[in-house]
Formats: sequence, structure tokens, C-alpha cells
Amino acid sequence: MKDTRRTRVVLGVLLVVALAMITIDYRGGAESPLRGLRGVGATVFGPVERASASVVRPVSNTFDAITDAPGERRRADRLERQNHKLREQLRSMRLDQDKAAQLQRLLGTAGMGGYEILAAQVISAGQGFEDTVTIDAGSRSGIKRDMTVMSADGLVGRVTRVGPATATVLLATDQTSSIGSRLEGSKEIGIVQGRGRRGLGGHGATPLRFQLLDAAAPIQVGQRIVTLGSQGQRPYVPGVPIGVVERIDRSTGGLTRTAYVRPFVRFTSLDVVAVVVAPPKTDPRDAVLPPKPKPPPTPTPSVSPSASPSGSKRPNARPSGSGSPSTNPSGGN
Repeated sequence: MKDTRRTRVVLGVLLVVALAMITIDYRGGAESPLRGLRGVGATVFGPVERASASVVRPVSNTFDAITDAPGERRRADRLERQNHKLREQLRSMRLDQDKAAQLQRLLGTAGMGGYEILAAQVISAGQGFEDTVTIDAGSRSGIKRDMTVMSADGLVGRVTRVGPATATVLLATDQTSSIGSRLEGSKEIGIVQGRGRRGLGGHGATPLRFQLLDAAAPIQVGQRIVTLGSQGQRPYVPGVPIGVVERIDRSTGGLTRTAYVRPFVRFTSLDVVAVVVAPPKTDPRDAVLPPKPKPPPTPTPSVSPSASPSGSKRPNARPSGSGSPSTNPSGGN
């Protein structure tokens, strides 16, 4: 009990002395009588304080890093998700703008021909022997077999199989495809036939063949071809652009004449297409064909005047002192 009471008394005295010294030093400011003692304390305890701080600070930083690691990871994951979402939004915006432009052109083409259409998107390409694609519209949307399928550029093909939500389109390039056609301008009739996948690539390859029914009828490179139209307007409606004549076989005296056609449609990059659900009231003829490109202007060669030697007479110059052109009575040169 005595030791405990004595300890408490000593601690109380030391506390009072410490408070008194603090008060005297604070009020004295720069002129404090204890500034020497303060310097001695800084000299003695400063290195100890710095050493303890150098030991404790890394441990404290490591502990903070460990405790904050899950939060930092969550923030990094959140930022990554936000960046991915922004990238997807930008990609979607570009795709939407591209599709909107395709739809706008498609509506313009359908409007010129008077076709009632249902827009669809190509979602897959056939992997078998047939040249086919699958679109994301089917019987629920009013799609039926033997409907014409077109793009903003021209004829794509016809519907051959229909499901509730999808449909299969046989492309005009398929070897079994046979399309009644008409030459622009002359109205001569023929049949466009597909040449299969071999005609979709390679130098100078043309995926369509045109059989002109009248071998004596005129045909030339650059003429364009449109659909003639089927009986009952199915499977093909009239006036849909098909392509341009690129090459003509020499006539061999047969009943028909053959030409090879470059299609308006790029079958390797089909995206937005339209199914013609109602034919036009009247045959649009050549109205749906795009305007013909203007031929480039023929350059005119520039003629530079030739310089005459100094002192020489010009060829048509009059002789000096003559009032009229000289004549030759004999008419010779």
C-alpha cells in the first residue's frame, strides 16, 4: 500500500512539473528560459524518433496497402467495366449509323420501284453446296416462300425455306438459279443464271451468265440488266437491277447468245436486305437502275505557238509595200 501511494505521489508531482514547464515554455516563446532544455531534448530524442518512424512507416504503409487492396481491385474492375461498356456503346453507335444508312438507301430503292418491303438482316451464310444466306425474319413477320429478296443495290435472290423467325434465301449466284431478265434500253429478253461460288472470286470472275434469247439481237458491254418478272410476280418481281454486261461470247450461229454479268450486289458482304412482300402495281421498267456514271472528260491537247526565227517573215505576211495579196497567174505552188 505504501509503495502504491508513494508511486502515485511521484507521478502526480512529475505531471505538475511537466505542465508547469510546458506553460512556461509556451508563454516564453523565443525568449523562453527552457529553450536550451528543448534543444537538448531534440538532440537526444530526435534520432530515436526518426529511427522509430523509419521502422514503423513501411510497416504502416504495407498494412494500409493490404487493407486497401480489395477496394483498389474493385475500383480497377469497375473502371474496366466502364471502359468496356463505353467501347461497346461506340461500336453499337457506328453499327447503328451504318445500318440506318443502308435502310435509308433500301427505302429509296424500294420507293422508286413501288415495292412493299420488309427489312431483315443476314445472320448467317450457308455452308453446303447451295449459295444461301439466312435472314432474321420468318413466317411470323409475313415472309413466304418464293418472295423476291433485294438490297439497296439490286437483286439478292429468292426465299426458299421459311421458319417462324428465320428464312433461307437462295442467292442469284447459285447454279440452280434461273431469272427471267431484260436488257436496258432494247428490252431484249434473256435468262440470267448463277455460276456458283467459283464466280465470286478470282481475277475477272463474273458470278452471273446471261443467255440472250435472240442471238441476232444487239448487245454490248456496259448494258445493264433488270428482272423481267415472273408469272404472278413470284418468285421475282419486275424491274429489280441485276448487273452490268462485262463480256460477250462470240456468236457461233446458235439460237442464243451468251454474256457474262457483274452483279450490282456484293454477295460476299450482305448485311441489310429487304423481302418484297407485295409487288409493284406497274412494271417500273428501268426506273430503279442507278444513274449511269458520267464518262471522264477527254483531255484536250494544248497547242503551243512555235517561235519564229528573228528577222524571218511569217508564212502569210504580205510583201512590204504591197497593197493587196500577191497572186500567181499560173495557179502553181
